[in-house]
Amino acid sequence: MTPARPSMTATEWGLLLILSVIWGGSFFFTGVAVKELPPLTIVAARVGLAALALHAVVRLSGHHMPTSSRNWLGFLGMGLLNNILPFSLIVWAQTHIESGLASILNATTPLFGVVVAHLLTRDEKMTGNRLAGVLVGFAGVAVMIGPSSLSRLGQDVLAQVAVLGAALSYAFAGVYGRRFRLWGLSPIVTACGQLTASSAVMLIFAMAVDRPWTLAPPGAATIAAVIAIALISTALAYVIFFRILASAGATNIMLVTFLIPVSAILLGAVFLGERLAPEDFAGMAIILVGLSLIDGRLWPRVRRLASHALARRERG
Repeated sequence: MTPARPSMTATEWGLLLILSVIWGGSFFFTGVAVKELPPLTIVAARVGLAALALHAVVRLSGHHMPTSSRNWLGFLGMGLLNNILPFSLIVWAQTHIESGLASILNATTPLFGVVVAHLLTRDEKMTGNRLAGVLVGFAGVAVMIGPSSLSRLGQDVLAQVAVLGAALSYAFAGVYGRRFRLWGLSPIVTACGQLTASSAVMLIFAMAVDRPWTLAPPGAATIAAVIAIALISTALAYVIFFRILASAGATNIMLVTFLIPVSAILLGAVFLGERLAPEDFAGMAIILVGLSLIDGRLWPRVRRLASHALARRERG
């Protein structure tokens, strides 16, 4: 397998930004859906509709789904780590805690990702810059979301632990998913495969636990939210996810959780007329510093410029 690069290209950063915008909306859509539907039903509908959409795209684009049992076992493992566990935990947690606190706790994903990648890979070892960047980025998210969301930290502990468990699962998924490039599978086939495997499992759980046929019919807003989270925040998102993962590695793909709050706040300002507070700008600035530390290309230049300036001052 080609080693993952420590820094990303401009294209990969652009895709990561797009992914953050798409996933930023998932917390909102989930918040709408949980008012009328139970968690397992939401997750089953999310992955099921997304899988159907991607099967159509795979067929229309001329790709073919693999028939190897190894590939499908891999899809099942990826679906467990990247869909079934984290989606179920986060959706359930959002029935107890606000989306702001959930997004802060979800932003611990890169912290877990750095540790998991260091322990389980040869080419994504922890560096001082990378760890410092993750810690700074997490601080930026906390500043941006604000102290009001942190006020309930320690309450509803089980729900908060559930989101942290989801973040850890995402970290393992980032490392686990590196194998699909080695197997020669395209991002769209990989996304379709993991969602198909996830759908089969979640359908069984939803039928057994929620018995959705006994539920009251959901309203139009709930139906629209489920469709949006399936087609946009899942089907499209995972095609982009596996594209970035294949070239940039597990640690870099986890950075999307820092950008999700930034995207959500900027979208609110542009489309809903929401005003940006000073802590929003401060949080964005801190996150940018953290991302630049992780990327690693800016700071050597800064140090060289500082050294040159100091040398000129001493000569002068």
